[in-house]
Amino acid sequence: MSRPTLLTGWGRTAPTAARVVRPRTAEQAARMLAEAGPRGVLARGLGRSYGDAAQVAGGTVLDCTELTGPPRLDPVREELTAPAGTSLGRIVEHLLRHGYFLPVTPGTRHVTLGGAIAADVHGKNHHVDSSLGAHLRSLTLLTPTGGVLRLGPEGPDPDLFWATVGGMGLTGVITEATLGVLPVETAYARVDTDRTPDLDSTLDLMARADRTHRYAVCWVDLLARGASLGRGVLTRADHALRADLPAPQRRDPLRHRTGPTLAAPPWAPPGLLNRWTVGAFNSAHHRAAPLRERGRARSLAGFFHPLDAVSGWNRMYGPRGLVQYQFVVPFGEENTLRAVAEGLSRAGAPSFLAVLKRMGAPTPGPLSFPRPGWSLAVDLPAGLPGLARLLDGFDQRVLAAGGRVYLAKDSRAGPETVHAMYPAIPGWRATRARVDPDGVLVSDLARRLRLV
Repeated sequence: MSRPTLLTGWGRTAPTAARVVRPRTAEQAARMLAEAGPRGVLARGLGRSYGDAAQVAGGTVLDCTELTGPPRLDPVREELTAPAGTSLGRIVEHLLRHGYFLPVTPGTRHVTLGGAIAADVHGKNHHVDSSLGAHLRSLTLLTPTGGVLRLGPEGPDPDLFWATVGGMGLTGVITEATLGVLPVETAYARVDTDRTPDLDSTLDLMARADRTHRYAVCWVDLLARGASLGRGVLTRADHALRADLPAPQRRDPLRHRTGPTLAAPPWAPPGLLNRWTVGAFNSAHHRAAPLRERGRARSLAGFFHPLDAVSGWNRMYGPRGLVQYQFVVPFGEENTLRAVAEGLSRAGAPSFLAVLKRMGAPTPGPLSFPRPGWSLAVDLPAGLPGLARLLDGFDQRVLAAGGRVYLAKDSRAGPETVHAMYPAIPGWRATRARVDPDGVLVSDLARRLRLV
């Protein structure tokens, strides 16, 4: 019997203890699922959900990072099959050797394939390519009733497939998945950069990016005030062709360069990130960005996963951790976006990681987050005075605008608000009950939000 282990999400808030077991095969995972105790069981990947989505207080956590193996590429079908515990970083390395890339990648490569499906992750290309679930061909699911189900978007059981995509691990344990992949000529992106002076300029330029680039993301300075409110650095990109590269890089265009990894200090004092230190950083970052730069070749790792270059960067927020607040509101609700930006600016909320994106077509997943509109993600120190009241107020604005928060990032929303944001929860529950009638699969997030 393993001893209880304290677990948190990437935000390092609200730790709870669970028995952690590490299956190495799907058969072992099925047995551990069947042996779950009264406090329930949940699968966990690399722990990059920010809040309490991969914790189960008093229960059993299946650490699925050893459910891995060599990815299998089918170049004829342009699809890849991999065990669910395989990291996206390992998958990218395998794909690039053969001239392919993931159709969707989130902001870190330190995510397992199963975790990415459970959160239906999105990337900088959602306005073009939707989220990961749109590219899934099939997945294998272990259920508490002992079933080993092969599911796909067209059947069998498409309702369960979509309940699993974005279902936060609450329909079963994903053990393997097959997804379509994207052919590429190089391991580089061709990047255009623009420095914007204010929110209106930022929104206008981003709207135009929908028609010109596959990838687009904007860093926003949310400590700027007055006429500079919402100033940002917009980067737009497409996959670079071999002809786009400087001569030295053309010799080995698919070489995957992740760069050196720095380590954040193991301990940071409370208050290190405050409105003055972050304000100075934001101002310097904005000034240092090119006013207008075109066609710069950047490694895919540098463009998609810049924070992976600093291991343990979440520790910089101090011992109380961080909260990431991410929401989406429909196009036409720019006033809601502006109100949130103004609220954060007035509060002096110290965020140097504020990311604005445009979202496109959703998947049918009842708990999947993305919808057409504007998405803003903001990292904030968990100990910021008045943070709970501030974010609760934002929740109500987002809800009134027809928006929602992202469950994979959430650590503090209330159940009534989330149920109003996700009106398909009752149908999702009914589908889930078919494969878990006794409520064996559970998480701290599910209990907090009364999902199960």
